[in-house]
Amino acid sequence: MNPKKQIHSSLKVLLVSNLERSKEYYQNVLGCEVTEWWVIRDGFSGLGIKLLQANSPGDVQPNKPAKDTNTAFDVYCYVEDWSSLDELYEEFREKGAMITIEPWIDHSAGPWKEFAIKDIDNYCIGFGGTDKKLP
Repeated sequence: MNPKKQIHSSLKVLLVSNLERSKEYYQNVLGCEVTEWWVIRDGFSGLGIKLLQANSPGDVQPNKPAKDTNTAFDVYCYVEDWSSLDELYEEFREKGAMITIEPWIDHSAGPWKEFAIKDIDNYCIGFGGTDKKLP
């Protein structure tokens, strides 16, 4: 196996119903840097999405929930600690993000804490992680 790191990051591509409105939401509500091609937060190893104008509204198709779940994530972001996670939640809430999952802790998974938002096309973006400060 090659010890050289060959893949630096992975980016999601989303078809959107209104490219300009989506760019505004990602910039103004999620604090992303918006370019002609990308919406990025915390560099390409952070949240990175390529938004493309859909041909028709029916082409915009957020993921459907998996078996035995209620929520379908389209993008999931790992956050290094709960303090940063709480700061993101407060920032997004204050800017009017559509919160779809309020912060909660799964004690059987690490413990793992997460929350999720939806964008204007109902794509669900989750944010979660463990807390380095826990024993």
